[in-house]
Amino acid sequence: MSDSATRRVQAIGSQIAGSGSVPPLTKVAPSGPRVAGKVVIITGANSILGIGRASAHQFAENGARAVYICDYDDTHLAAHQREISSLWPEVEVHTRQLDAADEKAVKGVIDDALERYGRLDVFFANAGISGSQVPFGQIEADEFMDVMRVNSLSVFLAAKYAAPAMQKTSASKPNPSGSIIATASVAGIRSNAGSTPYSASKATVISMAQTISYQLGGTGVRINALCPGLIETGMTAPLFEVARRRKTENRIGQLNPLKRAGHADEIARVALFLGSDESSYVNGQAWAVDGGLSSGHPFIPGKLA
Repeated sequence: MSDSATRRVQAIGSQIAGSGSVPPLTKVAPSGPRVAGKVVIITGANSILGIGRASAHQFAENGARAVYICDYDDTHLAAHQREISSLWPEVEVHTRQLDAADEKAVKGVIDDALERYGRLDVFFANAGISGSQVPFGQIEADEFMDVMRVNSLSVFLAAKYAAPAMQKTSASKPNPSGSIIATASVAGIRSNAGSTPYSASKATVISMAQTISYQLGGTGVRINALCPGLIETGMTAPLFEVARRRKTENRIGQLNPLKRAGHADEIARVALFLGSDESSYVNGQAWAVDGGLSSGHPFIPGKLA
């Protein structure tokens, strides 16, 4: 350290010592479990490889009071419930077979949380489908609208019913607050990351997060869009299986700066942050978790002059 820098540090130290006391540091989140006591609903939680399952583990591990795991396909939900309950027996885990784009079903699971616990803190609207991976001219109007329904309408319904539920207060929750997290995609930010219906549906999710954040101004409820890149999940499993058979797995994800695909747990940890009070000033954002893919134009190393 230079002499001038040393003198500055000594001067600051003398000033603090002479003041008698140092003001306490303002902290927005308590120490300890990151979502202690919170009630969490997650849709799209059935897949063994999925972001929903990984997120349920993160919320349970970090002190949630209750976690609802929901999916249209409930093949694995009971197994996930047993697994989470065995690891964190103090967490109450509920399973729900539901269509995340069905208004009555979405309202029903939120009403159940309010009836049981008197609060709702996190709604992770994670349900989604990919649709056909073909050029837009080969996609029928019904299929286009089905992708929009599952991927976009589900987020709208989650926000419509979760937001007022999160504003309800009780002895355990004296102030209105909550976090709505919507799974969008890097495909909603940049082109060539998904089919036309899929990309359109995910861009819609981002737009809703931005618009709804303003309409919820002053309520204490936040909403953000989580934008994964290429992650190995149940939806993308066929791509990875084909690559492994061809022994070209090392080529997956080579267009992003990290040169690899992502893991569901890497997305789940960001979902945990967005659901916790640690992200209390993060609102209306499209948060890319994509290895850097959306940060620039993909290029082939050595081909850029």
